[in-house]
Amino acid sequence: MTESSPASPSDEIDLAALRAKYAAERDRRLRPDGPRQYRRAAGEYGYYAKDPYTPRAEREPRADRVEALVIGAGFGGLLTAVHLRKAGLESVRLMDEAGDVGGTWYWNRYPGIHCDVESYVYMPLLEEVGTIPSRRYAPGEEIRRHAVALAEKFDLYRDALFHTRATRLTWDEAGHEWTVETDRGDRMRARFVITSSGTLTQPKLPGIPGIEDFRGHTFHTSRWDYGYTGGDQEGGLTGLAGRRVAVVGTGATGLQVIPHVGRDAGHLYVFQRTPSTVDVRDNRPTDPEWAASLRPGWQRERMQNFLEVLAGEPVEESLVQDGWTATTKLQRKILSGAVDTSLPAEERERRDELADALTMNRLRERVAAIVRDPATADALKPWYRYMCKRPGFSDEYLQTFNRPNVTLVDTADTGGITRMTERGVVVGETEYEVDCVIFATGFETGVSGVLSGTLPVIGRGGTALLEAWSRGPRTLHGFYSHGFPNLFQLGALQNANSANFVHILQDQAEHIAAVIARGREVDAAYIEPSAEAEAAWVRTVRETATDLRAFQAECTPGYYNAEGTASATGMMYSPGPVAFQRVLREWRDGGMHDVLVHHDALSTRA
Repeated sequence: MTESSPASPSDEIDLAALRAKYAAERDRRLRPDGPRQYRRAAGEYGYYAKDPYTPRAEREPRADRVEALVIGAGFGGLLTAVHLRKAGLESVRLMDEAGDVGGTWYWNRYPGIHCDVESYVYMPLLEEVGTIPSRRYAPGEEIRRHAVALAEKFDLYRDALFHTRATRLTWDEAGHEWTVETDRGDRMRARFVITSSGTLTQPKLPGIPGIEDFRGHTFHTSRWDYGYTGGDQEGGLTGLAGRRVAVVGTGATGLQVIPHVGRDAGHLYVFQRTPSTVDVRDNRPTDPEWAASLRPGWQRERMQNFLEVLAGEPVEESLVQDGWTATTKLQRKILSGAVDTSLPAEERERRDELADALTMNRLRERVAAIVRDPATADALKPWYRYMCKRPGFSDEYLQTFNRPNVTLVDTADTGGITRMTERGVVVGETEYEVDCVIFATGFETGVSGVLSGTLPVIGRGGTALLEAWSRGPRTLHGFYSHGFPNLFQLGALQNANSANFVHILQDQAEHIAAVIARGREVDAAYIEPSAEAEAAWVRTVRETATDLRAFQAECTPGYYNAEGTASATGMMYSPGPVAFQRVLREWRDGGMHDVLVHHDALSTRA
């Protein structure tokens, strides 16, 4: 007689019942207006997007020329400018709508802000700057100051233009350069233009009826009003004492803001549509002995190891043990990377779904263990697959709902907040009178100025980029397009992605700098992919793309699935960032001939 093995926890999971529960929770939150439920912070709502940190300095319009113009001074733009400097370009100009460098870390200065990726791999070029982050997950101000340190070390402030938005890019075929127009009346020229305008800078607002009628105070978390709240990023919001405050939104920002507001406000109402997953954060100060033991090259090694682990590549040891590395297979549903091809697709999906269910059960049990009120705990439990929303981490958020001055208002059954009045916020038939409403409602994600059309790009022959892309984006490796010479784009379009997006941007910056350096070395007339190379890459992306439609259709509404109305497929190189590194490395080693247009070939270029 053989002894039976103990049952696995996954044996107790009823996947059919769980799917039905997830579908019911999704259906509670679906709205027919989809993304239209939000409005842009523009026009009459433009004051929500104004810069509260740096006064705008008046200046004369520029009509000069630079060799390279980098649009966007977040980490993507900074890293590109740094590597162009290293490649020998002296005339490099940074330009940004913000008042300084830093990108999302310039705009987001709300209390409690930290990165959710380990700072030792997130903050780029630590060894070059000669610094070690103070904590495993660094606070936002430390990250912003690191961006400033990069700009100072590599002399990027020299020709920088801030509080300046590009409004039009036009290719001059005779001069083989771009004419760049801006909202400051500039009409400058640049041989190379690199766009890294990011997608986490422009705040979006919920389209709540009556929002303009509210007579209290309002602001968006990305333009935090410390003049009203008092305090700083560490907290101490003394201006909220005795006040009734509403926070709208419980995504990544809400997880960090709400503990501070709940601690200091007279009463806090948290308006939630869909709860986030909230795993352990376990932040801690950097161990000085560990920091002293690091050898040269440690950061690039650690960054690459983290990228490989998340991408599903084989490694001898995982150097970063955290919530991201513990859920690598689950991340394949949204982020690109390798999959286990030794299993049939159906069996792989079943195993992944069981692993997903175990993780989500654990996170729901964590809510029940921390939040004392059963009704509040039930409302805070996330009922969806793990990667339907960006994973969250906090050791303070759930605990905040045990405070007597904090009330969770779940809006799932009312389609969100019903309306606003002069005195407060209405959900269904219940009005919550408040003195202040803070919108933690995120950003216009995934849409840069180039893609949205707010930055028109006119290439050879007067062809607009969006016209050339009328049937979908067309690039080589995601960086450049036929008909648009010397124009480079950073982002996750038709290349790879990862949770540590700064590493992705660093790889892209190094690649773009290498291509430009090669073009200068061989005296190329300009850099532009051939139509054949572009078409081949578009086919590669489509043929290797993971179809996310079925997965995202089952998710609760959010920005990953365009509020439940759409799903992106064929937009990324699904084999993953490490495989993409290999593709680029081999292509560079091959001579980069697909993009180098020589002077004697200009007459045949079409």
